[in-house]
Amino acid sequence: MHEASPLMTSIEDIQRGFDAQGYICNTQIATAIYLAWHLHKPILVEGPPGVGKTELAKTVAHYLSLPLIRLQCYEGLDESKALYEWKYGKQLLYTQVLKEKLGDILNGAQGLKESMSRLHNFGDVFYSPEFIEPRPLLKAMQEPNGSVLLIDELDKADYEFESLLLEILSDYQISVPEIGTIVAQEKPIVILTSNNTREISDALKRRCLHLYIPFPDAALEQRIIESRVPELGIQLREQLVDFIQQIRQRDLKKLPAVSETIDWARTLLLLHADTLDRDIVRNTLNVILKFQDDIENIEAELPALMAKKRS
Repeated sequence: MHEASPLMTSIEDIQRGFDAQGYICNTQIATAIYLAWHLHKPILVEGPPGVGKTELAKTVAHYLSLPLIRLQCYEGLDESKALYEWKYGKQLLYTQVLKEKLGDILNGAQGLKESMSRLHNFGDVFYSPEFIEPRPLLKAMQEPNGSVLLIDELDKADYEFESLLLEILSDYQISVPEIGTIVAQEKPIVILTSNNTREISDALKRRCLHLYIPFPDAALEQRIIESRVPELGIQLREQLVDFIQQIRQRDLKKLPAVSETIDWARTLLLLHADTLDRDIVRNTLNVILKFQDDIENIEAELPALMAKKRS
């Protein structure tokens, strides 16, 4: 059970605390964090890339002063990289010690049965906790004061990997065949993220709270920019956000995310821009657009887009 925390007494406290950390969130996000803490439920956070899913986990860890343990998912990820693996080098050294001590172990043994019994008792140490190398999932279970476990971009992993997570997400425990069941010392806060490149299994979704983070509206995005790039002038901030909101309505290969908006704000600040004019937009489109086709399409529409920007 989580100990009572004054930081988790209300949704409003979470919002204020996140604001202070520079993560501007709405009530829906703060509610999901509040419920995850009190119900001991993982959160599956979905949404387009760059809207703050990974940053949410980092903010939770910083807000609660807990270690962040991150598992980056990829195709072919297996339990040896996610759960644990055996320290083969240490086991090999142990084997050498066993060979050297073999005479002492068997000294005085009467018959094969007693010899085998002695070897069996000595060899049980070979597969013991001392020889386990914990990977992110097991490491999160072993944190004595709890942790924030981020399972990032789950949709990049295979369906088979999801089955490895079911026991952890249900019971906060891991089964090691050679040792038994390892139960979490303190249940971690688990945040899984997905960019929606494939469907997540129903079995995994049933174990999680669901949170979808879309692109922010203009008002929220302005608050985000004000928090992350406070030096940017009000007029330029409004023009920047208005432009971003417009091009997100276009049919592009990759729509600019909040992370690109922040980068663009910092770019304009670095270039000492006072207003958003056509030349500076054209010269910095590569900051917010990542495909040449998208850049060319937006360049062609610049007159119309710039005519709509706020004065």
